Amino acid sequence: MPVSTAAIDPSVCAPLPVLGQDVTVPLVTGGEVTYAALDYAASAPALQRVWDDVAAYAPYYGSVHRGAGYLSQLSTDLFENSRRTVAEFLGCRADDQVVFTRSTTDSLNLLAAAIPAGCQVFVFETEHHASLLPWRDAQVTYLNAPRTPAQAVETLERALADRDPYGPALVCVTGASNVTGELWPVKELAAAAHAHGARIVLDAAQLAPHHPVSIAELDVDWVAFSGHKLYAPFGSGVLAGRSDWLLAAEPYLAGGGASRKVARRADGGVDVDWHTTAARHEAGSPNVIGVYSIASACKALTEAGFDNLLAREQELVSRVREGLAAVPEVQVLSLFGDDAPRVGVISFVVRGWNSSHFAAALSAEYGIGVRDGLFCAHPLVRTLLGSDPQDPGECGAPEAEPGERSLNAIRVSFGAGTPDEHIERFLRAVSELVSEGAQWKYRTEDGRCVPDRGTAAQV
Repeated sequence: MPVSTAAIDPSVCAPLPVLGQDVTVPLVTGGEVTYAALDYAASAPALQRVWDDVAAYAPYYGSVHRGAGYLSQLSTDLFENSRRTVAEFLGCRADDQVVFTRSTTDSLNLLAAAIPAGCQVFVFETEHHASLLPWRDAQVTYLNAPRTPAQAVETLERALADRDPYGPALVCVTGASNVTGELWPVKELAAAAHAHGARIVLDAAQLAPHHPVSIAELDVDWVAFSGHKLYAPFGSGVLAGRSDWLLAAEPYLAGGGASRKVARRADGGVDVDWHTTAARHEAGSPNVIGVYSIASACKALTEAGFDNLLAREQELVSRVREGLAAVPEVQVLSLFGDDAPRVGVISFVVRGWNSSHFAAALSAEYGIGVRDGLFCAHPLVRTLLGSDPQDPGECGAPEAEPGERSLNAIRVSFGAGTPDEHIERFLRAVSELVSEGAQWKYRTEDGRCVPDRGTAAQV
């Protein structure tokens, strides 16, 4: 639910230090400006605390689980302590496992490879492609986009009531939309899934950086998220939750680390005894620094206090929504309506503008980085825009010339490291671009809208 901003203490709710906060970028109109990173939903800037922790560990880097030397032993302890830190951050149950992966996408593909034969999977069309697409070998039911949280629960209940009641089933749902930022009724969806004998996996890629996530309290079976959205800069992710399906499945990757014992048979083959711990799905040399960076980010967010972080972020959300609402040409995209609780992710279109043209002008003329496209959630964005599923448009690639309407949208996203000035500059830029137009000419190059360096400013 939204957090009240009535009694925010600015000294407590100051932005957390992040890398890049002093980086300056050139403007096409001349001069430089401090870069306003407002694309947190794609990759959040690394917390300074995370970077400092990793830098302090780097000289002690060593292989894990295999070495007898001091640095290997130290690195192994750090790796396994990071697993415990993540488990605590996620409120894991005593028998849950934390498996380290490359990303949310990797985590959900791992789970997809581990589901039992004949498993029925239920996924809303509103999901990010990371949770929409991995289930190719299962019997998948795609559910239409709901227009209220209650409708989401009702839609799932109806679908589950029609399934084979004796076979395994899995529901995959997001915690916070990567397009609208709206929070989904995860606990209620989990209750509906379990009432019909199904399990549920939570895509927390957009939820975990903004809200506390407790596997036990939400009563979900698995949680997946990525480090690079949680203020950790490296290619690492997490799949945490029940161990039985994971232990019953063949290893996601076959190789060293996943095996406990390998022996040749008399017939020339090989017998393998696989691990029964998380190592079963962590073959190969693990990304120790990436794992440690996730653990460091978990500690930093916990110590900063989610109540404080939530309060400040909700203030920024209100400020952005009010600022955009003041521009009649702007349409904010929403499934559940204006009053729906949401994180710092807001997508919109501007009447009379190609979304890629608008995003390019924000960057080139104001030093503001946002996202344009379909955000790897094509069915959802097309539903929100009211376009036909067969209409052209690709994730991040414009199909219209500058100034023409496009089938893409613009996304602004922010979080714990966002200064007030970035929000103020963004809102001023939106207002000026709509009322005065772009100061520069733009063209499409390699699928992107870019400033035309050969033209003068349109003064």
